[in-house]
Amino acid sequence: MPNLKEIKRRIQSVKNTQQITKAMKLVAASKLRKAQLAILEARPYAIKMMDVLNHLAARCNSDLHPLLDEREGNRHLFLLITSDKGLCGGFNGSLIRKMAKHLKDNAQNENSLIVAGKKGNDIFRNRPVTITEEIIGWTKDFDYLKAQSIGENLTTLFSEKKVDKVFMVYNEFKSVMQQEVVVEQLLPVVPENLAHKDDTFAVDYIYEPDEESILDELLKRYMTVEVYRAFLESSASEHGARMTAMDSASRNAGEMIEGLTLTYNKARQAYITKELIEIVNGAEALKG
Repeated sequence: MPNLKEIKRRIQSVKNTQQITKAMKLVAASKLRKAQLAILEARPYAIKMMDVLNHLAARCNSDLHPLLDEREGNRHLFLLITSDKGLCGGFNGSLIRKMAKHLKDNAQNENSLIVAGKKGNDIFRNRPVTITEEIIGWTKDFDYLKAQSIGENLTTLFSEKKVDKVFMVYNEFKSVMQQEVVVEQLLPVVPENLAHKDDTFAVDYIYEPDEESILDELLKRYMTVEVYRAFLESSASEHGARMTAMDSASRNAGEMIEGLTLTYNKARQAYITKELIEIVNGAEALKG
């Protein structure tokens, strides 16, 4: 027969856990609102930036800037954006599986990683891949200046021909319930071919001071904006995943409490019935 004290202790333990998960859900919901607002504000700017870059780069010679240089080398650098903390469902697991599969499928390349987030670093530092840089604690105070620093670092590595291609691997925020893992080529910049579908492509422009200077400034801003957007997408995705996971955990805890309470009541009723039977049997024995 179950021990009543043990069941009662388990019920209290699950209740304490439920209080924690509910609190974490509220915190994640609060952070999600801010992160969602930030990414919704950043997306239109990033889209327009890419639109302008497409128009300019499509008219310019790719030799004008090193970031447009398509090379045949196999030195690939990946910026992997994970979280610093867990308890966010499949947020990190889906990223790590995608990254591991990509590395396995492209094992013939000379792959290296820049890992943002403690969770990704904990996994890949024990695997046969070179980690060139670790960005730990980015979720606390990431801002545009840090994105600019990362963008400049990636630009320098590519311009100095230390790597031939640069990719970003991150979770794109779709909704609170849905995040999509994206593997995006960042460098070299491959402008979309607009000549066959954009009526404005035929329009000629006057550049001041010149095409090369404008392209250089635009590409620098593009790098910062794309890195910044990817981190914002990842931040919103993390909070959405954590909020969903904690909501699910709270509901599961509630179901466990109901089940344990039912077990406790049944066990208590059995004890009372047993005691009543013993009392009745004792009374009958005295009469005899």
